[in-house]
Amino acid sequence: MPLPTGTSTRLLALLRHAKAEQHGPTDFDRPLAERGHQDAAVVGSWLVTEGFEADHALVSAAVRTRETWASLAAAAGWDLDAEVDRGLYAAGPDTALDLVREVDDDVRRLLVIGHNPTIAVLAQLLDDGDGDPDLAEEMMSGYPTGAVAVFEVDGSWADLEEGGARLVGFHVGRG
Repeated sequence: MPLPTGTSTRLLALLRHAKAEQHGPTDFDRPLAERGHQDAAVVGSWLVTEGFEADHALVSAAVRTRETWASLAAAAGWDLDAEVDRGLYAAGPDTALDLVREVDDDVRRLLVIGHNPTIAVLAQLLDDGDGDPDLAEEMMSGYPTGAVAVFEVDGSWADLEEGGARLVGFHVGRG
């Protein structure tokens, strides 16, 4: 089912980076595994099929999140420069939500690519419980690499609170 496209509603997609290599010079520098590139491309294709085209992407500065963005954007056909934020790498859910609140209200469709447990917890905190119960159950049963939750947000990004978004999509990209 395609995502809503109403003009008064914003869409927020929260993506856990795709599958990364187990080892790297540091955790921050771990690259995506080959499967991760494929999975990120699947997510990009799914988002396009569902009618989501990012106006803005907020991406952790870690190698695996930047590579997830590159593979996803290429598959989606998006020509958009992501905002890479080093703070998102170690951010907890509250800090990640604060970063979303700082996004300009001209942005209608925001994609955030980060890490667990932050992304999964943030998704759970934002869910108002009024969305599709099957999607909510799937999201609550696990948020593996390459998982993306899409929410409708009414109002300004700056006013987004816990329980302030409706779950309208959930997908786990697997190539």
